[in-house]
Parts: sequence; C-alpha cells; structure tokens
Amino acid sequence: MTLSVRMRHSFPERTLDVAFQAPPGITVLFGRSGAGKTTIVNAVAGLLRPEQAHISIDGRVLCDTDSGTHLPPQRRRLGYIFQEPRLFPHMTVRRNLMYGHRLAPAGATRPDPDRIIGLLGISGLLDRRPGTLSGGERQRVAIGRALLSAPGLILADEPLSSLDEARKAEVMPYFEWLRDELSIPMLYVTHSASEVARLATTVVAIDNGKVLRQGLAGEVLSDPAVTPLGARAAGAVLETRVVRTHPDGISELDAGGLRLFLPDVGQPDGARVRVQIAAHDVMLARSRPEDISALNILPCTITGIRLGDGPGALVQLRAGDNMLLARITRRSVEALGLAPGDSVFALLKAVSISKANVADVLSDPWR
Repeated sequence: MTLSVRMRHSFPERTLDVAFQAPPGITVLFGRSGAGKTTIVNAVAGLLRPEQAHISIDGRVLCDTDSGTHLPPQRRRLGYIFQEPRLFPHMTVRRNLMYGHRLAPAGATRPDPDRIIGLLGISGLLDRRPGTLSGGERQRVAIGRALLSAPGLILADEPLSSLDEARKAEVMPYFEWLRDELSIPMLYVTHSASEVARLATTVVAIDNGKVLRQGLAGEVLSDPAVTPLGARAAGAVLETRVVRTHPDGISELDAGGLRLFLPDVGQPDGARVRVQIAAHDVMLARSRPEDISALNILPCTITGIRLGDGPGALVQLRAGDNMLLARITRRSVEALGLAPGDSVFALLKAVSISKANVADVLSDPWR
C-alpha cells in the first residue's frame, strides 16, 4: 500500500504546502517543532479539514477538496498512535485492546488478538488498568489497539517523545518489527535524528511548511543541504553487515566494502545493521594518519561542501557504497583546500558510537 498526500493549508504564521508519497515501511516526517508535521498527520487522519488537499491510499480517496470528499476518521481505516497513549483509563488493558478490535471494518481481515497480545508481550497486563502501567507498557498497549483495528495505514505522532531513555529502548524494537514484518505503511512524526536513523525506510524532511527532500534515509540524512534540525544534529546512516565480533568486544562491520570497527553491536555474524554516525564525530585528513588511536580510517571522496553562516561547514563524503557527513570549520576547509572530487580520509573514534546508534535492520524483539 502507498499513501499519497498533496495538501495546502494556511496558518497565521505560515502556509503548509507539501506533496509526498509514503510507501510500505516507515515514512518519517522529520523536522523542527512547528514545521507542520502533526498538521499533516491530522489531515490524513481526518481530524483536520485542509483548505486544499488530495489524500489517498492505493487510489482510495480519503480527502479531495476539489470533489468535496472528506471521509470521517472512523471510515478511513487508520490506526493512530499518539504521543501519549490515550488509553481509556476506566477500561482494563483487555477492553482497550478489544475496543480497537471492534473498530475493524466489516469485511476486513481481523488480526488475531492472541497473536498480537503475545507478540507485544502484554499478556500479563490484560486485567490491569492503564494507570498501573509503565510508560513503555502503555505505549505497547496503544500499538496493539492500533493493530487490532485492521488499519490500512498507521499514524504515529512522536510516540516515543514522552518516554525516558529506558522506555524508548523498550518500545523502539516493536516499531522496527512493524517496519520489517508488516506491509502496512506507517507515517511517523519525529524531530529526533536517532529515531529517523533507526526506523525510517523513507524520510520526508520538512522545514517551515515545505518539503526539503524525500528519499531513502541514508540519502536524505547525508545531504548537507537538508538539515531541518540544524547542522549540530546532522549525521548519516550506514547500511552494514556484521563480519565478526572479536574477543576484545569490538564488532567488525562491512560497510559497502569498507571495514568499520565499533563496540560490540550485540548482533550475530552476518546480521545487517544500520549505524548512525553524527557529523561532529567525523574528522578529515588529506593523507592517511599513522600512529593514531582511531580504529576507523575510511578512504572517502568529497561529493559536496556546504558552508554555514557561521564558522562551521558540512562536508558530504562517499565512503564505499555509503554516504557520510563531516562537520568541520570553514577554516579547516580553507586550510586543507577541500573541494568536491578530492580524496580524503574520514577518522571516526569507535567509542563515539554507542548501541543507541546501532539498529538491527531486520529487528525482531521476540526472538
């Protein structure tokens, strides 16, 4: 299934004018707070009537202002996972889940509640009320309620932002599993670069009500012209494969023909993993350094340079089959005489990348 969105809506401070497609997987709407991400999701959900719009899923029109079509939310076959789980506090977990099950449209293939409950690990919570659950448990129940409604599309509006780091680590694998195992497209809103790097199949970068760029996560995040959160949050995503984990606790990864060494990524040999590398963790050298502690010295080619308004610069690099970003100073760009097409070496300290920056491409939180 593919979601198609074209909409325009005016606010006193700006006009939202966007067009994009969300294929199967997780399409992340990525940008600063106030960029218009939640407005888009609410228009898709039917909670907002945009001034001009055409919104459809595989040709099934949800909203078309030219023809006057505006399906009410309950007829759109959507599962909505909010920032706060919004469970019914007077109902048990079981009743909250079955409420979603009853919302499944007539004729739709209804998911098996027992299977969903088992997969989400919430079978022991069924007789409890939401007020007695942790934040991570409530969010897993909210995911289950959305899945049991047999949605054609899942909407998730910053579903991890209200959780602490421990609860985020608990819930994140379930979104990775939804991405990898289900054919249901998901529209996911966040302004967290790490969530984009771990979850996104497709990224729609939005700033000031406009789409800056849409594409694969690795392509969009490594584009120096696309920095919706600013240069300090810039980074890239590498698609890699675990070669082996050495006895000293260092995992050796293959990154498009290059070797990358990181602290134990916790995945078996052969596993495909995504690695998020922040631009400020990458240094550049004209020649290969000798007698240096950095384990990762990657030969690269400069493909682009973006000079900031201040003292900083973003340098885009091709490293094997992947793209990288390096955040250095304009003075360094000038001192090294860097230009597109130049060959350089990217230096990356292994310890600068934690497990939070590494994601199993085919995650299964129940294995």
